[in-house]
Amino acid sequence: MATKKAPKKAAKKAAPKKAAKKAAPKKAVKKAAPKKAVKKAAPKKKSARKPNAAFMAPLTPSASLAEVIGSKAIPRTEIVKKIWDYIKKNGLQDKKNRRNINADSKLKPIFGKDQISMFELAKIVNKHVK
Repeated sequence: MATKKAPKKAAKKAAPKKAAKKAAPKKAVKKAAPKKAVKKAAPKKKSARKPNAAFMAPLTPSASLAEVIGSKAIPRTEIVKKIWDYIKKNGLQDKKNRRNINADSKLKPIFGKDQISMFELAKIVNKHVK
């Protein structure tokens, strides 16, 4: 009876990949010379932003607000800025929660209560200007 022989395993193993990389020396790659940049049409520049006229309109403060900022008619933005100057000058910001403003004798008639949030300030100013 004829016996079949099992196929022999490959005697040689494939060379490791690292060894293969070392065998082939790398060639120096030359970089292409930089091409001249094609100038594109410059985008149109936007004109300077114009302030909204409603913010710049002078408003006359009420008598109670005039005690804090003065009686001269000034824009709303300046009114809020002057109120903040008064608050900081007199240390009226709450020490624990800096978002709250404590009212003193001049601000209490404007605020209508002892303490307000800084986010209510613009709303309150709106009630005291014409």
